[in-house]
Amino acid sequence: MLKKIIKGGQRKHSKSDSMDASFYGSGPNSNAVAAPSRNSDVPMAPPAMATVEPLPLFRDVPVSDRQNLFMRKLQICCFQFDFSDTLKSAREKEIKRQTLLELVDLIQSGSGKIMERCQEEMIKMIGVNIFRCLPPASHENTGQEATDPEEDEGYLAPSWPHLQIVYELLLRYVVSSDTDTKVAKRFIDHSFVLKLLDLFDSEDHREREFLKTILHRIYGKFMVHRPFIRKAINNIFYRFIYETERHSGIGELLEILGSIINGFALPMKEEHKLFLVRALIPLHKPKPVGVYHQQLSYCIIQFVEKDYKLADTVIRGLLKYWPLTNCQKELLFLGELEEILEATQSAEFQRCVVPLFRQIARCLNSPHFQVAERALFLWNNEHIVSLIAQNRQVILPIIFEALEKNIRSHWNQAIHGLTANVKKMFMEMDAELFDDCHRQFEEKEARAQEVEEQREMTWKKLVDAAAHREEDNMVTV
Repeated sequence: MLKKIIKGGQRKHSKSDSMDASFYGSGPNSNAVAAPSRNSDVPMAPPAMATVEPLPLFRDVPVSDRQNLFMRKLQICCFQFDFSDTLKSAREKEIKRQTLLELVDLIQSGSGKIMERCQEEMIKMIGVNIFRCLPPASHENTGQEATDPEEDEGYLAPSWPHLQIVYELLLRYVVSSDTDTKVAKRFIDHSFVLKLLDLFDSEDHREREFLKTILHRIYGKFMVHRPFIRKAINNIFYRFIYETERHSGIGELLEILGSIINGFALPMKEEHKLFLVRALIPLHKPKPVGVYHQQLSYCIIQFVEKDYKLADTVIRGLLKYWPLTNCQKELLFLGELEEILEATQSAEFQRCVVPLFRQIARCLNSPHFQVAERALFLWNNEHIVSLIAQNRQVILPIIFEALEKNIRSHWNQAIHGLTANVKKMFMEMDAELFDDCHRQFEEKEARAQEVEEQREMTWKKLVDAAAHREEDNMVTV
């Protein structure tokens, strides 16, 4: 009787250890599955399953059967279902969902390393579920412009209850301290990363959020993939800027890059500076820039804050893509410009001061009062005012005419008041310079008046000559 109790106790102990080391091919009881031979370490793939049937839990089977059970559970998770009909195959869908949840719990437990073959099959299963043809974007069907995802709920994938768990499984595998990058990089390779990046065009914002987190973790853990990931993101940006101007995940990709740029070492590599000039700055060009401008602006500011010598390059790039007729984009550009100028030093400011304030002068005279107002708000920033004060000899002659036009003819009274405040600031900075600019402006106005009067006189002479010739012709007839 005592022997039976002892045997039963031992058997019970092995069952309760659901994450027993023998399941992972290591530990003192793993001699049966982890011999010195490499082939004995690889579990045999079970026969393909024709139907989805519930399988026992890992803790309910002997340790020796858990390898095979793991592979069979992966097979269940490879079954594809039609999620457009919620009632179709409801039982099978629930079995798959519960199986996926069990796999997530297994990876999350962190009790040991999963064998290489099991990892490979698990990544294949994940790929079967997430790598798919995305449905056409809504704006491709309706011809409407892409909208801000924060304002529109957008498309929601009907298969998300399963996709979410698959993404969770991949995330847990990537972040697990038990995942050996030397082994995992064989399965999470360049092809896998490219397919992940393709999914960023999904219209389902929930999927893009998961993809953003997973790709960021892959970038952090797999150093060997870092240059490839940056290059692949570059290519997505190039296609978006110069070909399609349509992509759902530009904002999420820029969020990843914002964190990457924050970690760049100094002095900055030439590769990173080229990325700024060739990809980030041209992202101001596409029409839907408002959807991702916040993330783009953050990346740009990160570059300037890391290397202040890039300020001139960034400001000139911003001026190159400055909108001509889109006032909402102008407001975004002015806000970004203020942040850039806050991180700009005097030497870099002097290099671009002339083209910069020619553009600001045009904004000051904008008939759209919000644009003019936003441009005048630049003088509320102490750092920008100090830069302007140091270069007032160049700046005031450029914008003086714009200030005078606002005072004389702008339709919005608030703009009159703000412009008067800016004029007062310049008077206090340098009264002599202000008077000189005012005198030059009056002289220019007088010359313009003389030219206008001369033009009127010339036209009058032409009209009189034409009338005289017409009278002569009438007399001759």
